[in-house]
This record gives sequence, structure tokens and C-alpha cells, in this order.
Amino acid sequence: MCRNIKPLFNFDPPATDAEIHDAALQFVRKLSGTNKPSKRNEAAFEQAVNAIAQCAHELLHSLETSQPPRDRAEVAAKARARSAMRFA
Repeated sequence: MCRNIKPLFNFDPPATDAEIHDAALQFVRKLSGTNKPSKRNEAAFEQAVNAIAQCAHELLHSLETSQPPRDRAEVAAKARARSAMRFA
């Protein structure tokens, strides 16, 4: 799994369309093995990103949980602390 794709479900505030699109873009980049497609493949690349973003959006809005929403700042602080310990 690509380390740049972060969980987007059950956060307060909810994931934005831009965050969902960015995750879809990272996923397509990982699958295709390229960061920027050639001109010839650009349309297919963008179509895949849009399709995956739409599916992800539908998924995130249809999931249910009994857990309270997580705080984005708290999760980011924990990730920074783990990173600091790992790369100290």
C-alpha cells in the first residue's frame, strides 16, 4: 500500500473532495507506476482518477460506525511523534 494514502473515514470535519481526489491520484500513480502520464495516456489516467475518486466518495458517505469521529489534529500529532521516533 502506498504510504501517502491516508485513512479518510470517520474524521471531524469529514474528508473533503480534494482529499478524496488526492488519494485517488496517489492510487492511480501507484498502479500505473508513473507520477505523470504521457500525453497519449493522459486522458485514461485522468478518467481513472475521477472514477476512483467517485467510488471513494460514495464509499466514505455510505459507511457507518458507532465510534466517535477522530480529531484530525490529534491524529496528525501522533503521526509526527511516530515519525520523530522512527527517524530520530
